[in-house]
Amino acid sequence: MAGSLHSALGQGGRSPLFRGLHALCTVSAGLGGVAIFGAALFVTLSVILRTLGIGGFRGDFELVELVCAACASLFLPLCQLTQGHVMVDLFTSWLPARAQRRIDGLWMAVFALGWGLICWRLSHGLFEMADYGDRTMLLKAPLWWVYVPAVFGTALAALVALLMALPRLSSAFRVLESG
Repeated sequence: MAGSLHSALGQGGRSPLFRGLHALCTVSAGLGGVAIFGAALFVTLSVILRTLGIGGFRGDFELVELVCAACASLFLPLCQLTQGHVMVDLFTSWLPARAQRRIDGLWMAVFALGWGLICWRLSHGLFEMADYGDRTMLLKAPLWWVYVPAVFGTALAALVALLMALPRLSSAFRVLESG
């Protein structure tokens, strides 16, 4: 974790804005991890109870589906902030540092646009599911609940990508990095 903080701060995130974003992204990923860990424990207990002949919990597999779908997006902002995505610089490694920085900024802007589009569509889905009132078969849990953390995660990832792209694309935004 200290390495990822160092990486994020070393990438120009020494400003209070980037330190705050790092904290928010870490909390987001932590909540996703805790939820998935809790679902794993719940299923493990359910399987153990079934094996002992006591019977498992009704809808345990639905819970895993819901939690995994809901929490997958909560990891995206921290991955974006620490630049954990795969980068292929085979064709650009010979370029000057300034050109590489601009290309990185361009791709971060593309990421911001992509996360923004996904967030927009997830938001649309959230409202449609809430209006429709669809529920899971066994647990009778509303499906729109799954969309809330997904919308949050993709919105935060889009914001992080945009704030990382701007200083790389224009020196006018370097103040975002230094505070």
